[in-house]
Amino acid sequence: MSLFNSKEQEKNAKPQPASSPQIQPVHSAPVSLPSAAAVESKPSNSNGVGAKPAITPASSSGAYLDAGSRINGKLNFESPARIDGQVEGEINAKDSLTIGESAVVAAQIKADSVIVAGKVSGDIVAAHRIEIRPSAKVLGNITAPTLVINEGALFEGHCAMQAEAHDDRKVTVFPKEERLAQAAGQKPA
Repeated sequence: MSLFNSKEQEKNAKPQPASSPQIQPVHSAPVSLPSAAAVESKPSNSNGVGAKPAITPASSSGAYLDAGSRINGKLNFESPARIDGQVEGEINAKDSLTIGESAVVAAQIKADSVIVAGKVSGDIVAAHRIEIRPSAKVLGNITAPTLVINEGALFEGHCAMQAEAHDDRKVTVFPKEERLAQAAGQKPA
């Protein structure tokens, strides 16, 4: 019956004094938001067809520059880092650095280890390892004691595989004649 009596209620209603608007909290309990590394995409329909997993940083405790980022200048990372945006300048990382598939980097890179899946234009120096994934395009010189270049990757530049500072390995290069003689099982002349 409240629908039919609404006019009577309006007539009998007493005007209330105007008060300042108050903002009511939406949640009474604290809300914790997931970190960028923990966010996952949901399937687009109930059977999971068309679902595309979200790209997440390699480590949840490191730095992450998303695909919408555009940075010019010098970057320094103390912990693991992942770049999916655009960077121009210089990058120094004391830990691992991952250049994602959507990344476009025009910078000199120095890091402990580097994984490249995007586009890099500039020299890369790593203390331990450089990995160039199939989707990568690297234009520049690379220096690392361990190097992995996957099939399908584009690399244009010079490569130097220097031994780590604490490693006592020695490399001996024989003249071409001696190498051919050793391969044939003969003593060089």
